[in-house]
Amino acid sequence: MWYTVECSYNDSESEAEWNAFYNQLKLPALISVTGFTTSQRFRAVTSGCPVYLAIHTVKDADTLNSDDYRLKGGGNFARWQDCITDWHRNLYEAKGLAPDISSDEILLLSSTPIDFLDKEMGYRGLEIRAVGLDKFPEYRVAYILPVEISALIANMPKVYLYEPLTPQLQSALKGEA
Repeated sequence: MWYTVECSYNDSESEAEWNAFYNQLKLPALISVTGFTTSQRFRAVTSGCPVYLAIHTVKDADTLNSDDYRLKGGGNFARWQDCITDWHRNLYEAKGLAPDISSDEILLLSSTPIDFLDKEMGYRGLEIRAVGLDKFPEYRVAYILPVEISALIANMPKVYLYEPLTPQLQSALKGEA
């Protein structure tokens, strides 16, 4: 199951400090929560979507209701709350762990499969369906592509490209997920 958090940030003066907090403190705290297996954070390189995206692999929906999550990972944004906009969270049913996107790859999220990527270029999309929290968007297809291919699709409608901001963090229990 993938837990996604998307948002934008509207204060350029504190944005670097907020990103440092999220990347250096928040993600390690989340990956220490029982039930979290992977965590990675991204920044949009296309417009029309929230600027920031975090994707976590979690055991199940109960993980987000646990005391461990509340104590270590949930919340903790009070200082920056007024600057966080377009914020939403989703739980997606997905096969396997969230992919580990490297710095030479791009994450593409689309509301529909992209035929030429699947059929002509051989990139298989990962279908995910929202089953909890905001449930919007309800359905997505995720592709992991080399950065150089992103120029071919950067201007397609309802296609959003994200570059990794952090390496993927993995819990010690990754093999048990």
